[in-house]
Amino acid sequence: MGTPASFTCRETLRDGTAVEIRALRPEDEAGMLAALDQASMQTRQRRFFAPKRHFSDSERAYFMEIDFENHVALVACAEDAGRNVIIGGGRYVVATPGSAEMAFVVVDAWQGRGVGRLLAQHLIALARESGLTELTAEVMSDNTAMRRVFERLGFGPASKRDPQTIHLALKLT
Repeated sequence: MGTPASFTCRETLRDGTAVEIRALRPEDEAGMLAALDQASMQTRQRRFFAPKRHFSDSERAYFMEIDFENHVALVACAEDAGRNVIIGGGRYVVATPGSAEMAFVVVDAWQGRGVGRLLAQHLIALARESGLTELTAEVMSDNTAMRRVFERLGFGPASKRDPQTIHLALKLT
């Protein structure tokens, strides 16, 4: 599979569209911001648990400064109107030794086509390869589509701390 920092693969969505899943690169910042601009307020709310309109310099730095050990990030890219664009992104961040929290977002026009599932599958494989023993995720309780993605990947309910958020976990060993 190679190292997370050099990860790249070609995949095909359910509708036959070709996509590239690859490691996030420093030069992707403008493409990531453009993708988030195309995401609806609801999509951003579901990803960031707040109605994000803009990102501070420190938030942008956090999302872009990836070490590919404790913070691994992938993007999904596809041809759109003759240009190769970022259509989604996912990451995991090590929270405690052996355990990382995973999250991802897909541009609205590309939702429901398998982009999130592909990002998650590759992040799970990279996490296993790196020796992590558990991945966790937090999903807003009304985000049934994302809950189904996680459930199909083997995530199950974990401890609950917040009635509006569902905590999920996947044992990797």
